[in-house]
Amino acid sequence: MRKLCPAAVVLAAFLASAPAASTDAPAGAYCYIGWPSDGAVLSSGKPFRVWFGLRNMGVAPKGVEAKNTGHHHLLIDADPPPAGQQIPSDRNHLHFGAGETETTLELPPGKHTLQLVMGDDKHIVHTPPVVSRKVTITVR
Repeated sequence: MRKLCPAAVVLAAFLASAPAASTDAPAGAYCYIGWPSDGAVLSSGKPFRVWFGLRNMGVAPKGVEAKNTGHHHLLIDADPPPAGQQIPSDRNHLHFGAGETETTLELPPGKHTLQLVMGDDKHIVHTPPVVSRKVTITVR
């Protein structure tokens, strides 16, 4: 069995906890939610469409490293991670790694926030972050 020197153990721990390298966002890039609009009241038990908009940047699927591109992540009742951080994948952080620009959701009754954040080919938030404004909806 091989023994690691203490410095190697510390270095390995540091590298494992270090943020991933961030991809630069193109100047003037922004994303937005085209529907639903802020303040929308939607019916419970009925799926609704959410469509995404993007300007001054292209969409590329996960794993495709191309300059000035990324893919959408829809945040539901969550805040975006900072630049250089990986976007989680869970029920509050939906990934659209195939390059989708819309989805259908069904949410439980109550107030909810929706927000987009662009991620690079590895789901890392760009620098500076490309995020939409939050849209607040009510499901009744």
